[in-house]
Amino acid sequence: MHAREPGTAMIRLEGASKLRVQGDSAFELLVPAFAVAPGELVAVVGPSGCGKSTLLDMLALVMEPTTMARFEFDVGGPGEGALDVRALWERADEAALAALRRDHLGYVLQTGGLLSFLSVYDNIALPGRIQGRADDAERLARLAARLGLRDCLGRMPSALSIGQRQRAAILRALAHRPRLVLADEPTAAVDKARARSIIDDMEALARDEAVAVVVVTHDLDLLAGRADRSYTFELTRVSEQRTRALCRRVEAWP
Repeated sequence: MHAREPGTAMIRLEGASKLRVQGDSAFELLVPAFAVAPGELVAVVGPSGCGKSTLLDMLALVMEPTTMARFEFDVGGPGEGALDVRALWERADEAALAALRRDHLGYVLQTGGLLSFLSVYDNIALPGRIQGRADDAERLARLAARLGLRDCLGRMPSALSIGQRQRAAILRALAHRPRLVLADEPTAAVDKARARSIIDDMEALARDEAVAVVVVTHDLDLLAGRADRSYTFELTRVSEQRTRALCRRVEAWP
């Protein structure tokens, strides 16, 4: 697979950092450059505590970087250029940030994150309803069939297997036609065979929908050879109390 040309990037984060302090301990994440284009599958790989979730929270627009030289999100609207996310953070425009999250982001949690009191169908339809859209029942049924969930839509999440719940979460993340899908360890709770099947589904659906997908994982083997771009982290112990992580792009895994 080959990454798209840099000029087509949907998300572009450059010269960014995030400093997190807890008591006497400090962790600093440095992100010199991060980009993802429509239709790309991007892998963010590293062990626990390296900064994966911090990076994902910044991309999800729920955590403001401590510093950033550039942060742009091209939502692909007709006649629109890339939105300046840095400017939105600087003027604390929470309404605009919330609208971006609501309309253009899909999020897959490690545990699926389905609401237990809603049916699978209502869970999947919820993001579109929050946007004020009528249910696109035909689209939801088509995607559900593709993910092997056609006969599960009327069930409650408690009646599903772990793998089915994770597939339902992926379907929910894609149902409202987001521009960017962020998946935080989406296969952590399933076995290896099911994990590969879930990644296959995410990749195929994302490419068909021209969605940018960022998958955070500690499992290099799961995404090696199929990601268009890959990022990892170099950890440095600056002092007993301070750790620094550098997010860097990996051109080829050893």
